[in-house]
Parts: sequence; C-alpha cells; structure tokens
Amino acid sequence: MSPIRTRREGAILEVTLDRPKANAIDLATSRIMGECFRDFRDDPDLRVAIVTGAGPKFFCPGWDLKAAAAGDAVDGDYGVGGFGGLQELRDLNKPVIAAVNGIACGGGLELALSADIILAADHATFALPEIRSGTVADAASIKLPKRIPYHIAMELLLTGRWMDAAEAHRWGLVNEILPAARLMERAWDLARLIASGPPLVYAAIKEIVRDAEGSRFQDTMNRVTRRQLRTVDILYGSEDQKEGARAFAEKRDPVWKGR
Repeated sequence: MSPIRTRREGAILEVTLDRPKANAIDLATSRIMGECFRDFRDDPDLRVAIVTGAGPKFFCPGWDLKAAAAGDAVDGDYGVGGFGGLQELRDLNKPVIAAVNGIACGGGLELALSADIILAADHATFALPEIRSGTVADAASIKLPKRIPYHIAMELLLTGRWMDAAEAHRWGLVNEILPAARLMERAWDLARLIASGPPLVYAAIKEIVRDAEGSRFQDTMNRVTRRQLRTVDILYGSEDQKEGARAFAEKRDPVWKGR
C-alpha cells in the first residue's frame, strides 16, 4: 500500500501522507513523495498543491525513528525533493498549501515550512524535538529564524518545546487556525482561488522570492528588470500578460491560459 494518497480536481492536487500510526517518513516514503511533487511540478495542467496528513492526530512527526533503528540511514537517499519531497525540490514554481491537521514536529514541521501557506487545525501542535535525540533540525535551523522572530525560533530549536496553534499563529508561523472539521474545506477554497489566478505570475513570484533569499535587493531587482530570471522572461513575453491588460481595459475577468 502506498504511503500517500492523492486526489486531483481540475488544476489542484491534494497529497495526503497516510502511513499509520503517525505518518512518519522513512526513506522509501520520502522518495515516493519526491516523485509525486516532481510530477506535480512538471504537469502543466496542475497549478496548486495541498499537502496534509491522514487521521485526526498527526500531520507528520518527521523522520521515522523506528525505521532508523532498523537500519534506515539518516543521511540516506531521500529522493528527488529531499526529505518529504518538497524542501529541496528545484524549480518548484507552483503554490503549495500545507493543511496541518495535528502534530507537526521535527521533519513534519520542516515539511510544513516548505509550503507557501500554512493552515492549521485548532488542535495542531508544533515542535522541533531533535535536540532531545542528539541531532539537528537542519532545514528548520535555516528556515525558521527567517519566518518568525529570531529569539522564538532559537528557543524552539534549543529546547525542543511544544507550541500550540494559537502561539504559532501569534508568531506568524501559520496563516489561519480552523476548526478541525473545516480545515480541508478552507484549504480547498483557498486552492481554488489561487488556481483561478495567473500561473505565470505565481511562477515568477516564487522564483523572485527564492533568488532574493541569497541576494541583495538591487541584485535581484536587476535580474528581474533585465529578464534574467527564466520565469520572469516567460511572463513578460506571454499571452497571459497581454490578456491581463486587455481584461482590465475591457472591465472583465481575465482568462488565464498559462502561456
């Protein structure tokens, strides 16, 4: 049985991590997830992805420690997208929504951090307990201090303490808190809204944001204005950009074709 389930509706792909009892990720699961998200990236008919966990208790606790104890190497082959299939997937220029339905700790929190928007059920909890098992939350050490206040991120990394959904929202880690029964409804509503928008613009936004992470402001601006970023160059010469201008002038909704 596959450790993930997928549901496709129009331009939206829902990916559910379904690996009882806790949705932990071993090497084989990570590789399967990487193939899934790679196919999402490369499918021109898909525009938005939702990632969530099966069941009411766990989104994902991260690395499968039982598999590790049985011989799965921590530094093994995670697959094309790195751990969980998302955090190292190159050129993923489509929006991803994480619907955190329960516990998200360790690599599970890192998986959520790989999304562009994070929605959380009101009972969701978050932690980085790697410190207690003598290892480092590597991706979170890079990402979390850029997402929430530095001192809060460092406290979580250094102590491994738990944070509830309300605190996560207060620090800006999650966009919205929903009753558990409404989490996926809200995720799909948001995905449909985004899927109705201009995919070439989304792609350009994501590449600009990635480029800016390691650059000075003016350097990224220069690459944008000189059309040196691939997605920006495609956007500026696209039918969609002309359609946007026409639709505005004609006072109608644009029809985006992604080309």
